[in-house]
Amino acid sequence: MGEVSTIGLDLAKTVLQAHGADASGGVVFRKKLRRDALLAFFAGQPKCLVAMEACASAHYWAREIAALGHETKLIAPAYVKPFVKRQKNDMADAEAICEAAQRPTMRFVTPKSAQAQGAAVVFRTRDLLVRQRTQLINALRGHLMEFGFIVRQGAGHVGKLIDLVADPASDLPHEARPVLAVIADSLQAIQAKIAVLDREIAARAKADPLARRLMTIPGVGPVVATAMVALAPDASTFRRGRDFAAWLGLTPRQHSSGGKERLGRTTKMGERSLRRLLILGASSAAKTASREGSRASPWLIGMLARKPRMLVTVALANKMARIVWALMAHGGTYRAPAAAV
Repeated sequence: MGEVSTIGLDLAKTVLQAHGADASGGVVFRKKLRRDALLAFFAGQPKCLVAMEACASAHYWAREIAALGHETKLIAPAYVKPFVKRQKNDMADAEAICEAAQRPTMRFVTPKSAQAQGAAVVFRTRDLLVRQRTQLINALRGHLMEFGFIVRQGAGHVGKLIDLVADPASDLPHEARPVLAVIADSLQAIQAKIAVLDREIAARAKADPLARRLMTIPGVGPVVATAMVALAPDASTFRRGRDFAAWLGLTPRQHSSGGKERLGRTTKMGERSLRRLLILGASSAAKTASREGSRASPWLIGMLARKPRMLVTVALANKMARIVWALMAHGGTYRAPAAAV
């Protein structure tokens, strides 16, 4: 039995499982650790590679263990799963993490700093509030529909829903009006909170030089630009813009075999918040380009004339992702391609 060179750590809330292996892959130890004893255990270990799945609290533990002198690496759970032997349990998971970390072609997730994680909180919170707002809008619209009041879908028509509830002359039953008022008040409160977060995001976009450069790309506004700065890995992680777009899940899923290429829907891998924001930005840009007299790129106008709108939107989001990577990796601002003579 040699000296431990790699430790696979299966994370949990209270009891964590460690699997130590030497340079040849032989088992050195298997050990259960309570949360409050974890750092003391690693402080007594020789300097080695500590691998974990990139899940909740993984970035925190990566920072704490790295401060003790160890090398820490995070692995996407999907890349660990093939190394699990038969039954799934904490011991098997820790061993699988250890084996995956020793593969020379394994891809790792870059650990985030506390500041980077803190910058992402505003987007997580905004997403949560937007989902809650959608639920309240749907509930209010559905209840009003039961009494014959029809209002178009979309956040832009929320005011009509609230006005119907507040209007004493509206033909709403007395039993339903106070209950619907609760929903309307909650909706207005959430809208106010979303507005506060939007102002915070706009201020961050204005103060960050990289975000200001990204906003020169058509379809990229303050929310998309600051989300890219906060959530996207360093541009050096990817060799080219195509790899960045593939990480975002904006490329087709392959089902190729026997030399025949079969491409399906988008893979939807990577950071889903960034992918959704890029698609929303691309949708806005495509909508603007479809108007008569638009100065959009000839490529986009031609695609809209030949292909379905949603297909063009995803293709444009893919293109925007590659442009974002180019600006993040090489600097500069977006320059529209020159029109063909």
